[in-house]
Amino acid sequence: MSIKHPIISVTGSSGAGTSSVTNTFNTIFRREQVNAICIKGDAFHRYDRMEMKRVMTEQTANGNTRFSHFGEDANLLNELEETFRSYGERGTGKNRLYIHDQAESEEYNAPPGTFTEWEQMPEGSDLLFYEGLHGAIVTDKVNVARHADLKIGVVPVINLEWIQKLHRDRDARGYSTEAVTETIVRRIPDYVDYICPQFTETDINFQRVPTVDTSNPFTSRWIPTPDESLVVIRFKDPYGFDFPYLVAMLPGSFMSRANSIVIPGNKLDLAMQLILTPMIQRLIEQKKRSN
Repeated sequence: MSIKHPIISVTGSSGAGTSSVTNTFNTIFRREQVNAICIKGDAFHRYDRMEMKRVMTEQTANGNTRFSHFGEDANLLNELEETFRSYGERGTGKNRLYIHDQAESEEYNAPPGTFTEWEQMPEGSDLLFYEGLHGAIVTDKVNVARHADLKIGVVPVINLEWIQKLHRDRDARGYSTEAVTETIVRRIPDYVDYICPQFTETDINFQRVPTVDTSNPFTSRWIPTPDESLVVIRFKDPYGFDFPYLVAMLPGSFMSRANSIVIPGNKLDLAMQLILTPMIQRLIEQKKRSN
């Protein structure tokens, strides 16, 4: 953790909705005039798209049917921790980009499914913002969580997470239902070992819970809408939060535990604005006072 060079990490698995949360953060950054460097977790995958397919085939042939992007062997977790550590100490570090599609390929002049070259981050930023799979990971080899000043977990209930992944991968990436299902099944052991434990490290978790039937996510025709959802917001340390104010500002919300507030799903963006804006402001004020 660093007062001079704060780090915010948003962590969640594929299909969790971290990109939507990132959009809210970006809105806050623009409004508060925060100069944030944003990095993506997929930049720290060990293999590009073709290499991952090859290695996965080899692992499966050798009897390892759980090899996945969720696990440590498929990621550069040491490099991720070093990026966090370096930024916290000096306000800079190395980063690269993963090229997802043709539009990004044309923008960065690199084939889809590959990485750009490693580059040094520009100096003079206000904070580092990370979004990806491993922003709060702790293993016997790495401890990324200790370097982040604010850790956010995005954790829809598992059936909803799978529905969101199925629709995204089929509609936006062209995969079949069978292919996405195979990926989900392969990732379950690493989900248990590497993704779930991070949510005990996060400072705030946002968990969307549908209020419609999602019993069989593999046949669901639609993603439940925000109006068909509740969001449970859990605070690791509730000290300093004005819960009566939040309940008053978020109609339909209520406290389910001393550290948890439940809100209507369509109030998530407002809730994040109310909760996160003061936290970001404090990080920036601490940074200014330290200089």
